[in-house]
Amino acid sequence: MPKTSARLLSLLSLLQARRDWPGALLAERLDVSPRTVRRDVDRLRELGYPIVASKGPDGGYRLGAGTELPPLLFDDEQAVALAVALQIAATAGAGIEEAAARALNTVRQVMPARLRRRIDTLQVTAVERPTTRPNPQVDSGVLMTLSTAVHAREVLRFDYTPAFPPGAGDDDPAGPPPRRVEPHHLVTWGGRWYLVAWDLDRDDWRTFRADRITPRTPTGPRFTPRELPGGTVTAFVTSRFQGSDGSAGWPCRGEVILDLPATVVSRYTREGVVEELGPDRCRLVLGSWSWPGLAAAIGRFDADIEVIGPTELKDAFAHLARRYANAATDAVTAAGPVRGR
Repeated sequence: MPKTSARLLSLLSLLQARRDWPGALLAERLDVSPRTVRRDVDRLRELGYPIVASKGPDGGYRLGAGTELPPLLFDDEQAVALAVALQIAATAGAGIEEAAARALNTVRQVMPARLRRRIDTLQVTAVERPTTRPNPQVDSGVLMTLSTAVHAREVLRFDYTPAFPPGAGDDDPAGPPPRRVEPHHLVTWGGRWYLVAWDLDRDDWRTFRADRITPRTPTGPRFTPRELPGGTVTAFVTSRFQGSDGSAGWPCRGEVILDLPATVVSRYTREGVVEELGPDRCRLVLGSWSWPGLAAAIGRFDADIEVIGPTELKDAFAHLARRYANAATDAVTAAGPVRGR
């Protein structure tokens, strides 16, 4: 029979592995009597583990939830996954960076040497996208409130700070009325947190920046979830940030031929389709949120361009050509005549 301490760890590991355990099966797995299992369960309870027992011929045990977090057991893969997740938490923007660092240090201290070496060799560095403004931090309490409302399917009321506050003369002492929404999903996009919800007052789908939300209590009545445009939250959010109406894909899509090798174009095209037409020539199919935006994106390749279609893309190139020509003329006029030496 294994020693008591080792047997307790084995029993705890089994209880964490599945929801319900018949007492006879636990005794068989541990190679002990049912009476020994009962004593070991009592010892674990004294250590703070909330183990619930069910009576009857098929009675057994279940590891329940308690008021405090007792020590936990993880296998090797779970421990490594937990450490990696805590390192990545620095990019969450949820105000939990310091807590994640302390948790990672706690987990690392109790790891055996073989796992500690694996964690120490896997260092994750979070690199933010270059931007003039850093991504805002979201209070973890706000995220918990939003996620709770999503899970409970309860109407949520909140104050929302607009991206561009009104001018000093437009301020309303009472402030705008609270938004009333059916919260469906809490998502991250580009390092920011967003709430996807059905706006009850505007009768349409909306995405709200979580860092601009101040929840109000209590929450409203329960609701039946609506079907998202696009079928999935991933398709919906992607299309919304691409400027679409909820269907998949960019709202503007065009085709051109560039006098550049396909290997060069594909290196700088994340969502386009590149087809090689020769050693220094390729076909590019690309999308954008507007036709001028698409023309500008294609123009950055600094190569001769042949527009295959559609007509809107050709018109966008002509529009940008006039705008750039006017900008160049204005610059020359502002500089004045060039004097000779």
